[in-house]
Amino acid sequence: MNKSVFEITKMDCPSEENLIRMKLDGLSGIAHLDFDIPNRKLTVFHRGDVDDIETSVLDLNLGGKRISTEETTQSGFEDNSNQKKLLWTVLGINFVFFLIEMTTGLFSKSMGLVADSLDMLADSFVYGISLFAVGGSLIRKKRIAKVAGYFQITLAVIGFVEVLRRFFGAEQLPNFSTMILVSVLALIANGVCLYILQKSKSKEEAHMKASMIFTSNDVIINLGVIIAGLLVNWLHSNKPDLIIGIIVFILVIQGAFRILKLSR
Repeated sequence: MNKSVFEITKMDCPSEENLIRMKLDGLSGIAHLDFDIPNRKLTVFHRGDVDDIETSVLDLNLGGKRISTEETTQSGFEDNSNQKKLLWTVLGINFVFFLIEMTTGLFSKSMGLVADSLDMLADSFVYGISLFAVGGSLIRKKRIAKVAGYFQITLAVIGFVEVLRRFFGAEQLPNFSTMILVSVLALIANGVCLYILQKSKSKEEAHMKASMIFTSNDVIINLGVIIAGLLVNWLHSNKPDLIIGIIVFILVIQGAFRILKLSR
């Protein structure tokens, strides 16, 4: 048995973990995957060569880099039988907040909230693919990933077009208080999701690992929308909201391309 350790610099939340799991799902010889999100490390226990594993990790463009490969005598691994239940839970949280942010974003005229809702939807897609595709055929997984990726890109492009329209048109100011309140709730939801998934791996360190949420992309986005809401109120301009919207739409498209890589 060999143990290969990878540094994944852009792995800062459970959705990236699931992308990597799905990418490596079809490779033979893998006995166990151990994810350390706080330290952005992936340890792969495998038999045989590491080349295919390394290629698959690098292909996701998550800043992956192999640190070491060595022989190990470890053979007993923790049972992840409750993972499916946990995935359903975090999928539900993310999808509910997609609906909340999309609805409140449209009513409050906030493109920041609309864009953040698509980021929540992107995470839902990742968890959904994990649930409906893992354990099924490789062809089924690829089909689901392709549909999810292109749908996500389509929504993001529509959002871009709307942002451009609002940049050059006379639009009503977004409701800054709604932006701030909903983003704070989304921030809490992201923290809950990370806590739930990390708790399943190490009950003793769950509270420590959950604190990692404050360095993740999801929370940076939530804080960005909160700051944009404050600037909208201070400057009496919708430009801060549109700028954060553009940034998040770009991140959503990047995430969609990572999902599409699973369909290859």
